[in-house]
Amino acid sequence: MAMPSKLQSAFTNRRVLKVISGLNNFDADRVAAVVKAAELGGATFVDIAADPVLVQLAKKLINLPICVSAVEPEKFVSAVAAGADLIEIGNFDSFYAQGRKFEAEEVLALTHQTRALLPEITLSVTVPHILELDQQVQLAEELVKAGADIIQTEGGTSSQPSHSGSLGLIEKAAPTLAAAYEISRAVTVPVFCASGISNVTAPLAIAAGAAGVGVGSAINQLNSEVAMIAAVRGLVEALANTKVFK
Repeated sequence: MAMPSKLQSAFTNRRVLKVISGLNNFDADRVAAVVKAAELGGATFVDIAADPVLVQLAKKLINLPICVSAVEPEKFVSAVAAGADLIEIGNFDSFYAQGRKFEAEEVLALTHQTRALLPEITLSVTVPHILELDQQVQLAEELVKAGADIIQTEGGTSSQPSHSGSLGLIEKAAPTLAAAYEISRAVTVPVFCASGISNVTAPLAIAAGAAGVGVGSAINQLNSEVAMIAAVRGLVEALANTKVFK
């Protein structure tokens, strides 16, 4: 599917930063603060809950492309009608804490259902990290055949770093980095690293084969807009200084 033109060059240059406000975050003030900080900090696009009211709010506040996330395909329809530029099946992190698991069959079925409802919109799909790596690769290939334009990897919320500092940050990002490395070699669409990414590990994601990174809690859990903007800028700079080996 045709990607929004604002995103095309960033994906080509493999310097994409998506700022995630949270799939279950429907707090308008909080979402507003996150998306404004994303634009002021230089992010490529934002990812918000699939809610038409939030989409309209974000469109009034920023000029960045807006992605909406959900695990219920029908929610995408009203969000796209409200002006969402692309959609994401996933950002499953918030569900794992509730004991909700997403298996390959369900993610593939959600992708088929979403494509039937919205055949033209740019579609990103997260590959669940609970699958073994070879199963993640297999699912990614099937998702692309089903119409996914972007594959997203995850795993940060379930990793258990045993060290502090940079080593701990690398341990936290290891599952999503490993998945990006394997999947990017198996599919022709862009691969995205999300979940557990920091300015230390964002460059590693690009080196592993990702076109960009998605960052949520490292930004949306901060208590001031100034701190959020600074965190976004730090990530933008980390990506800008990354050498890409083609």
